[in-house]
Amino acid sequence: MNTVGRYLRREIISAVLFVLVGFLALFAFFDLINEIEDVGKGGYKIQHALGFVALGLPGRIHELLPIAVLIGTIFALSQFAAHSEYTAMRVAGLGRRRALAAISVVGIWFSLATALVGEVLVPQADLLAQKLRLAALGGTVGGQLRSGMWVRDTIKDESGKVQRLRFVNVGELLPDTSLHRIRIFEFDREFRLLQIVDAQTGQYTGPNRWQLSQIRETLLEPVRVAGDTVALRASPAQVGEREWLSELTPDILGVLMLNPQRMSIWSLWQYMHHLRENQQRTDRYEIALWRKLTYPLAALVMMALALPFAYMQVRAGGVGYRVFAGIMLGVAFHFLNSLFAHLGLLHLWPAWLAASIPGLAAATLALAMLAWVDRTR
Repeated sequence: MNTVGRYLRREIISAVLFVLVGFLALFAFFDLINEIEDVGKGGYKIQHALGFVALGLPGRIHELLPIAVLIGTIFALSQFAAHSEYTAMRVAGLGRRRALAAISVVGIWFSLATALVGEVLVPQADLLAQKLRLAALGGTVGGQLRSGMWVRDTIKDESGKVQRLRFVNVGELLPDTSLHRIRIFEFDREFRLLQIVDAQTGQYTGPNRWQLSQIRETLLEPVRVAGDTVALRASPAQVGEREWLSELTPDILGVLMLNPQRMSIWSLWQYMHHLRENQQRTDRYEIALWRKLTYPLAALVMMALALPFAYMQVRAGGVGYRVFAGIMLGVAFHFLNSLFAHLGLLHLWPAWLAASIPGLAAATLALAMLAWVDRTR
């Protein structure tokens, strides 16, 4: 029986890798066609486009591996059924539970591979890809507003109590995470404006330290005028350079260069902590975090979903029919993942629920199909 299990696993792994390579070639071609439109702009050449597409492959592997597991496993099992090999295995004592245990070993390895690629390779490769593209195009990372990106920051005392609030406007974030056109509005705890700082550039120099240059400061001091009326007196000053202490770091600002789905679990957790510290919403990043935690398990679920196809009679459809059914299931799973992520944000569902529904739906379908196989045997 160990020989049968090894044979099953070898054929399934070969089929999954074959399907994955096919998908990667197809999506890489589409990505390259999309990048060709920018070739010739600035310093962006064909080698930059090829490098950008190559650096995007880890992200594609993470995205497509569970689907490739489903289609590859269905293909391998359908081939066994078409050549009566699976019937011989069943006669030799390979029951449904043993078959499920044998392929689950492969599913666990593919789940670990999905987690490893998504946590280690994807964030670094995607960040390098964005830096390569922006550097070649001479571009920068801007915010969603014309004024640039806005970030909230706080100043706390040793006990952790908030002393001052800052609203930081960054006009441009360069690929090396240096800042251009920085404007800092500083308030006290009662939201009284205390200071406005305009700086042309900012460079990160050490833990929680930025070196600002070409600075123009405006101090706002309350003064009494007629009666009890209080006005603000502005005192502008020019400063060459100044060190700025802030909890904002290149890692936090670098989040703006990455899609949350391409970030590591640690980066998501770190950025969510920053948002919570500044009393900002974290819904989008919570859903991304839970998807990162649950998505690797999809490979294991896809294995269970593929097993019932081995028990279908050959007359119920050939290998092509079953592979087509697997493609449709994989596409449905992919779209459900995106759909419920957006629905979760729209309806304020718990993040774990929005991220888990597609996997739970696929697991329920797999159990239902396995139960159907038991009834029809």
